[in-house]
Amino acid sequence: MKKQKTKVVVITGGSSGIGLATVKKFASKGHIVYELSRSGKSFDDVKHIFCDVTQEGTVKSAIDQIIAEQGHIDVLINNAGFGISGPIEFTKTEDAKKQFDVNFFGALNVVKAVVPHMRKEQRGRIVFVSSVAAVFSIPFQCFYSAAKAAMNSLTLSLANELRPFHIKVCALMPGDVQTGFTAAREKSVEGSEVYTRLEKSVKTMEHDETHGMSPDKMAKKLYKISSKSRIKPLYVGGGKYAFFCFLAKIFPTRFFNWVVGKLY
Repeated sequence: MKKQKTKVVVITGGSSGIGLATVKKFASKGHIVYELSRSGKSFDDVKHIFCDVTQEGTVKSAIDQIIAEQGHIDVLINNAGFGISGPIEFTKTEDAKKQFDVNFFGALNVVKAVVPHMRKEQRGRIVFVSSVAAVFSIPFQCFYSAAKAAMNSLTLSLANELRPFHIKVCALMPGDVQTGFTAAREKSVEGSEVYTRLEKSVKTMEHDETHGMSPDKMAKKLYKISSKSRIKPLYVGGGKYAFFCFLAKIFPTRFFNWVVGKLY
């Protein structure tokens, strides 16, 4: 059997949930793993570096340290993120901007720091952890859906821009996964007297998450994607979610959006 080449892997938001499971997966395969987050810690063969993805300075410092130690980066898993919920009308603009700062611009900051090094090496793999919420815009979770939809657009454009440099780019869109993400969601109940569906809708969403897939399943998927010689731009995590995404393509938008509204 051909021995797999050891890779230098950088994973953001690797202190918990999908990120932590992915960190452990790559480390178990013998790769050199760097975990970038605000609250993680080093363990076994995993090296934690403090990094706030919304701050370009800490991102650059972290990537510079990795390059100084390893000389290159083979795989970047952009996973850092969080969620907010609440009615669009009553969501504070600064909260919506914070959602984008972490989930979209945070990923962008890391990409901009890593790409010059991959371009110099004429190789690399960038994988974004998006969400099926990018395809189904969920009521009372608009800004999370919008940030992930923007991430998908970033993925598609970046894949074309970096193709001449032999850097492959894709995104995984997980469905509901059992992680601490649910408890960490920043929930606003402002306007609940007007939007009487708010509480029930968020509870439905959180029930689905707490009864969802294991983060280990997504970690296996991310590892498999990172090892493929040929990749698709967008992958869906979870069989039933892949089916839903397929239905979203073949049914009229008006009808499918109505169905999503009924579910939540």
